[in-house]
Amino acid sequence: MKKIINCTYFVVLISLFTSCVSTRSTLKNVDDNAPIPTLTKDNTFWLTEYSKDKKYAYDPDYPVNVFYKDTKNENINAERFLNALAGPNGEKITFTKLESCCPFPTKRSDLGAGFLDVYELKWEGQTNPVKVYLNIYERGYLLVPVGLSIKK
Repeated sequence: MKKIINCTYFVVLISLFTSCVSTRSTLKNVDDNAPIPTLTKDNTFWLTEYSKDKKYAYDPDYPVNVFYKDTKNENINAERFLNALAGPNGEKITFTKLESCCPFPTKRSDLGAGFLDVYELKWEGQTNPVKVYLNIYERGYLLVPVGLSIKK
């Protein structure tokens, strides 16, 4: 009886999860032709370009697409990206993963859907923390979001 109940809960959860995911992705900056990022000696991504789009990283439709290849450490590329950033004047930033949100369809997940990870960034002298959206499932060009800088 317990197996039947567990199976029923699983089917209900999968049904709810898949019914909440649109069949069309709203992500605007996915690019499978984007180059694989280079790592620095500090194991962060080598960033050289700044975004001109104020929505990049700050809007769930324009997440930073950090892509990862295996499931052993799904946060590694998000951390490599965030550790390459600094505050607007070069301040050291700290980050905390707040939640996963905003389901979207993807072929790079066994379930056929992925979630964005929401991180909060803080630095000294800041008045309000900043939230950024990262996507571990898709690839895209890695840029420094407007209002941030490259860690030196």
